[in-house]
Amino acid sequence: MTDSTRQRVTLAFTGASGAPYGLRLLQCLLRADCEVFVILSKAARVVIGMETDLSLPAGTGKAETVLREYAGTDRGALTVCGLEQWTAPVASGSGAPASMVVCPCSTGTLSAIASGASDNLIERAADVALKERRQLILVPRESPFSAIHLENMLKLARLGVTILPAAPGFYHRPQSVDDLIDFVVARILDQLGVEQTLVKRWGE
Repeated sequence: MTDSTRQRVTLAFTGASGAPYGLRLLQCLLRADCEVFVILSKAARVVIGMETDLSLPAGTGKAETVLREYAGTDRGALTVCGLEQWTAPVASGSGAPASMVVCPCSTGTLSAIASGASDNLIERAADVALKERRQLILVPRESPFSAIHLENMLKLARLGVTILPAAPGFYHRPQSVDDLIDFVVARILDQLGVEQTLVKRWGE
């Protein structure tokens, strides 16, 4: 697939628990030959180190190398953007990909997006997706949700945002934690229109 025909996706990691979901999604997107722009919050780097064996170095170039090695594929294109890299393509409606996923999405980031804040590149990229009426998928991983969280989700859902909680099903008879992760990632890929074979569909 050429650069001009690759599906382009912005993938943001925030400080919510659930880093393995985002990392698996990144792996699948690259294997599907997508062009992925990754943004990591400061808290996300901490959580990734806590929840996985992955240690992301400072600097976008070194982080790209580590994430590429983790993905285990030379397919696709990967760009890690700095949290305050305002010249990144994702910061502008004229350059941002047609789709953005925040996975995992903290309730703090959810609130910032709902209020229109653009204090960092994750919030700005989401604001671009909203103003350009492009696809925006938020994957919150929190329990229980407060009324504030639910009100923010409803506000965004009414604006066309897909709220896809990290809530795996069990009808596929999961045998491992990886199976549970794949269930959620498969649902995200379905929303993006990226072909996936991670989980059998209902009735198969």
